[in-house]
Amino acid sequence: MHPALSVILFTTLSGAGYGLAFVLALGHGNPGALSTKIAWFVALALIAIGLISSTFHLGNPQRAWRAFSQWRTSWLSREGVMAVLTFIPLTLLAAMSVFNDSFHIGLGYLGGIMCAITVYCTAMIYGSMRTVATWHTGWTAASYLAFSLTTGTAIYLTAFGPAAGSDSNVIWIWLAIVFIAIAWLIKYMWVRRGQAVGFGESTMESATGLGGIGKVRLLERPHMMGNYLTNEMAFRIARKHESKLWRIALVLGVILPIALFVLAIALPSANLFFSGVATLSLLAGVFLERWLFFATARHAVGLYYGGDEALVPAE
Repeated sequence: MHPALSVILFTTLSGAGYGLAFVLALGHGNPGALSTKIAWFVALALIAIGLISSTFHLGNPQRAWRAFSQWRTSWLSREGVMAVLTFIPLTLLAAMSVFNDSFHIGLGYLGGIMCAITVYCTAMIYGSMRTVATWHTGWTAASYLAFSLTTGTAIYLTAFGPAAGSDSNVIWIWLAIVFIAIAWLIKYMWVRRGQAVGFGESTMESATGLGGIGKVRLLERPHMMGNYLTNEMAFRIARKHESKLWRIALVLGVILPIALFVLAIALPSANLFFSGVATLSLLAGVFLERWLFFATARHAVGLYYGGDEALVPAE
């Protein structure tokens, strides 16, 4: 499917913001410290920017409010409702830290749980789609949750660098390294499954409804020019580019961050610098991973155009 920049920014930035808010909501950090106040501001800003960017791909953004009414059946609507509700405890916690130098553990746990639920709802917007077999798996939600926690932990580490003690800082660096490894292991399982399922149970015979006649094959494309379906739903990235981009994503999202975090442990005097660069590299890797999440997806509608063999890869 064609990757929309607004959706990629939304899932990447809001995921990182919810991950950071989750860590803060569990009570980590001194609520009276300047670093904690900054971290709360960064978390809410990332969430807000991500949610605002999600409206840019809508044909009529002014009607976005109508999505909130379908929460009984739509994961998109549930995500919108949860995003708004989650702002309540998070904003209260941020205000308590900024104005009163205080923290409420009960409200924190509530905010943390709501952050996780919101990210899960975001993942299920895609994970619930049976028409995209690569998305329709529990690995999708696991991947979104893992990357949210990983990026949030890394940003927390960077924001708290100047104020954290050496021992606690080292612990957080090792946690970040472990979370990076777990998140990309989950992503590896997702990719491996996706390569095996292809279009899933859908075939050209089931898509066209002509399976009862026999084997279906495409004689020629139904039209010479591209249309919305071929451009958006049947978008296909060339395999050589896909492999190259996955390698770049692994370098940016795994190798560089882990190497830089290890340097941060080895060189405490440059801890903040290496941790900051590692976090930026991780975010770049996750951004590319999210682009590939959409670009490599195979929507069942592509079968109407002959499937992988007939679709023209995007250069």
